[in-house]
Amino acid sequence: MQEPARVAIDLGAESCRVSLLRWIDGKSSIKVIHRIPNGPVHRGDSLYWDLKAILSGLEDGLRKAAEAAPEGIASIGADSWGVDYVRLAPDGRALRDPFCYRDERTVATKEAADRIIPPFDLYQRTGALPLRLNTVYQLLADPAAGIDPRTPWITLPDYIHLWLGGRRASEYTHATHTGLVDLKTRDWSREVFRELDIPIEAAPPIIHAGEVVGRLQGPLAVLDAFRETQLIAPATHDTASAIAGIPADLSKGAYLSTGTWSLLGTLTDVAVTSRHAFDAGYMNLGAATGDLLFHSLINSMWVLKQCMDSWATDGRAWAIEKLVQEAAARSTTGVLDMDAEVLLLDTEMPRRINGELQRLGFDPIPDVAGNEPLFARVIFESLAVRYAAALANLEKMLGRKMDRIHMIGGATRNKLLVELTEKRTGLPVEVGETESSTIGSLAIQLASSECGGQPVRPEALRGWARRLCAG
Repeated sequence: MQEPARVAIDLGAESCRVSLLRWIDGKSSIKVIHRIPNGPVHRGDSLYWDLKAILSGLEDGLRKAAEAAPEGIASIGADSWGVDYVRLAPDGRALRDPFCYRDERTVATKEAADRIIPPFDLYQRTGALPLRLNTVYQLLADPAAGIDPRTPWITLPDYIHLWLGGRRASEYTHATHTGLVDLKTRDWSREVFRELDIPIEAAPPIIHAGEVVGRLQGPLAVLDAFRETQLIAPATHDTASAIAGIPADLSKGAYLSTGTWSLLGTLTDVAVTSRHAFDAGYMNLGAATGDLLFHSLINSMWVLKQCMDSWATDGRAWAIEKLVQEAAARSTTGVLDMDAEVLLLDTEMPRRINGELQRLGFDPIPDVAGNEPLFARVIFESLAVRYAAALANLEKMLGRKMDRIHMIGGATRNKLLVELTEKRTGLPVEVGETESSTIGSLAIQLASSECGGQPVRPEALRGWARRLCAG
């Protein structure tokens, strides 16, 4: 009999994907079976995710997967970006569309929380960099939107498992992004919940990556392919799944995950919560195998995507491949601070870039037809400079040199960015998988089955990742 298939759901801030793993003559074949456009939507002064559209698209994708896999589908696992969550009605359905982490409602709540627990104190307790977008500040903002703070909630990818028939739980890697998990106990920090007056009874229990959370139920379960399908929580944070998809040993190397955000760091056994780490913007977040991802969060392709959206609206649409090609032939006119607050916001990005260039003493770029590659070149150069600074800080804090950078994610197709990264960091860049989070999710599902649902062993995970990458 043919080995059953597996499904990985990867929710991205720009697109959501349903991918199918099948075994053909003993070799793995992974295909994106369905892709759903995604993006935050404005309603009044607020920014939300269109959950109904996401779920409808996922159902379409899962039906396509069932049609393509007559051998049956053994498991489904979902991952997504961090910090966002869904409030639940008494019947377990979503109470309302979740807020997008970019919504500015958390400005006031973070300022208020900082007066109760100073940011560095919270960092030392949780390991998570206290960013305004974190779940902790979003939860504090909910009452202003008329939401009872005692209403149960669940992290976004774990809501997908709940929607498909699983139990309510939050997988560890995603939970660590809330800013509410104790570094020592690896469970919710009761002290932080109490001090900030956040009802802990509304939080879901925390589980480990690879845990079985139920079986597929509901309308999809009548399809032949889904009759025996388990719901397995991978590393439900997409970065943790992406790192789990790297087949190489990272004991001497750094990873660079590129997409809407970039993350540069490495795996560690012990948290680093020094003042240097805090000031340099490093966080300690859960990894699939129970250790920690120690990395810096860098505003990345969000900036370029916002520029491209602006140009398209103005009738100046560009294909990304052509834009990168022409940017390679241009010279940089300045370097941005990619972490500047104004570059984290949406709309009018070319104007925001010019404001930053002028603030830093560089000439602005006229936002006219033909200058789009100049904007792109500035963004790529600025990213490479930021990567080099992040690498230098990483090596200093860990007291060891890295010998290479393993690059994964969407920007691996950007040869110019790869070259600039090698030039600025002085290290060779190994180009890995574009869809590494999908590889990692599937590897965790397979390793979970091998490990009997127990926490996945690093060697089992790396072995499956190697096999999936080889095809």
